[in-house]
Amino acid sequence: MEHKITLLQLVYKIDIPISSTQITKFAVEESFINYYLVQQYLAEMAENGYLDGVKSGNTTRYTITDEGIKTLETFGSYISPHIKSRIAKFITEHLGSVKQDLEISATHFYQFDTDEYFVKCAVYDEDHMLMELNLSVVNREQALQICNNWKNNVGRAYKEIMEILLMNNTQ
Repeated sequence: MEHKITLLQLVYKIDIPISSTQITKFAVEESFINYYLVQQYLAEMAENGYLDGVKSGNTTRYTITDEGIKTLETFGSYISPHIKSRIAKFITEHLGSVKQDLEISATHFYQFDTDEYFVKCAVYDEDHMLMELNLSVVNREQALQICNNWKNNVGRAYKEIMEILLMNNTQ
């Protein structure tokens, strides 16, 4: 269980969609667990609703779900300070490459003929689009705010939008 909680902590702390390859890199570089166990744990946690896995090409990117966060709140204290420090160090050293694997864009423009502002936000994994949002907004200030928020919170925005879209409403 400690290994799964540690992997949840990594996905939670990095706060952007992270690939199974990058999660495995952490586990193997830190001599934490082997490749096969990482793959097994990721699949189990996705199946049990602790992680969302979105496949793009040959890559699966993971974000933590609300259920995963609740699990961390309950069992996170079982992660030793040493492991937490290793997670923080890994994120510090590799966040640039994780973000580099994702291309994040947010642009805005004014449409003269309709007198409207538009915002286009996107996140790409290599050559594959993971998500694209096109919005009409009231003014330039809103457009700029949306662009900034997208760039600064893409992990959370992506996760929450996916959760909403994948929600099972059987009411």
